[in-house]
Amino acid sequence: MEYKVVAYRRDASGSLARAKQAELLLGTDLAGREDAFNPVELLLAALAACMIKGVERVKPLLAFEVEGVEVRLQAIRQDAPPKLLRIDYEIIVDSPETTARLDLLHRNVLKYGTISNTLAGAVELVGNLRRA
Repeated sequence: MEYKVVAYRRDASGSLARAKQAELLLGTDLAGREDAFNPVELLLAALAACMIKGVERVKPLLAFEVEGVEVRLQAIRQDAPPKLLRIDYEIIVDSPETTARLDLLHRNVLKYGTISNTLAGAVELVGNLRRA
């Protein structure tokens, strides 16, 4: 599979990314923007989307009952050289499934996630999956 995104600078305060028919405002202003994702937030959003998509992928395979999913992420960054050291996550599912089945869901979400597997090779991912 291949993925394509085109991004361009709109002005000194921001940029725009396009993929398929979707657009996303990017906070590329050095001062930051409240109405746009900065690069780290964009990376975290990609990881959250990957984890939620992983739940959706596993649901029919394991006949898993899930009413809702929330992913909370926090990144720890060092300044010199600038890089992420660790990403903490919490996947919260609204589900009547047993604890053992929740553990199985967590393992599958991490095992088959393109973004989570890619990031795990570069930064420490620490977290859990719990019932809402």
